[in-house]
Amino acid sequence: MAGMKLLYQTHSPYARKTLVFAHEVGLADRIEVIHHETSPTVRNEAVFAQNPLGKVPVLMREGGLPPLFDSDVICAYLDTLHSGPPLIPAAGEGRWHALRVQAIAQGLADAGIAYRWETVRRPHELRYASLADGYRTKLEESYDWLERELDFDVGLDVAGNEGGGEDDVAPVHVGHIAVATALSWLEFRELPTFRQRAQRLSAWLDDFSRRPSMKATPLSGQTHD
Repeated sequence: MAGMKLLYQTHSPYARKTLVFAHEVGLADRIEVIHHETSPTVRNEAVFAQNPLGKVPVLMREGGLPPLFDSDVICAYLDTLHSGPPLIPAAGEGRWHALRVQAIAQGLADAGIAYRWETVRRPHELRYASLADGYRTKLEESYDWLERELDFDVGLDVAGNEGGGEDDVAPVHVGHIAVATALSWLEFRELPTFRQRAQRLSAWLDDFSRRPSMKATPLSGQTHD
């Protein structure tokens, strides 16, 4: 029975990241997912009541504990609630690699959202082409970095099965989840693609997307400004 509540948005890369993480650590059945539409131009009172930034995801915890917001914080909290291997390594270079990959992924989502404002969401006469070009550069440079630096042998269905079983799937860390949810959102929004310039990254995402956690959390819907 669900004991926590997750204020969520079906087209948010950050919210999806937290829910994929919950599935990966076996906590999804303890969380009630509640969809909320949010936008900088439309106030959502229910979300603002729990997060002064007015953004999802927000995790409402059990026992009257204060809510948590920001996907990094929520994932770190969820990682303390399960008995399996941590998805955020506790120490050493493994920890810093996972967090560095997560930071790149979060920056990809941030840059993608900003790029959309300058190419789709802002009224045409207010768009700033040079700023859009700058955000596009951030996306492309990050694709190139991931093509060089991501640990591609981790987080894959190593048996080649559709979805795989527990014995077939190599362990993942929070960086993999952040990258997969950011890249899949960028494709969902038809933003500058990584497919031509990052072939290993593309193949890795296709494989990762067959994981049950990704299949259980499909992106859908449009932003309402």
